[in-house]
Amino acid sequence: MDVPGGNQLEPRRPEQVPEDLWDAAYQAFHSAYAPFSGFQVGAALRAADGTIFAGSNVENSSYGLARCAEQSAVQALVTSGRREFEHVVVYTAAEEPASPCGACRQILFEFSPGAKVQLVNHAGRVLETTVTELLPLGFRLEPRLG
Repeated sequence: MDVPGGNQLEPRRPEQVPEDLWDAAYQAFHSAYAPFSGFQVGAALRAADGTIFAGSNVENSSYGLARCAEQSAVQALVTSGRREFEHVVVYTAAEEPASPCGACRQILFEFSPGAKVQLVNHAGRVLETTVTELLPLGFRLEPRLG
């Protein structure tokens, strides 16, 4: 795999990252559309019933229309009719595990503030946290419609 800086590395799944989430995030990473930044991201989350939803980042010539991998995964979750998840893995080829942007943190918080988060890079480094730790003062409005 090519990584920034021209190194060739074979990614390693860390033992603490579930194989099914790793595989889905890694596969989504390879599906990312990042022609402008070159920074591919794959995310996979597990719903309470065990179903896995993956997402890739999708850039756009109009930068504000780009979608992050975490957002894509949550959109797939919601489109399926589910409203919460238990665990999310975010995979990048960055030197350090990459954290979700502020918008993604709020989107993750909207659906599962207590979910486990594992940020993983190509070398198998893992940063473990929760959605609430990523966004300690996140907020949720009370739904007005059923």
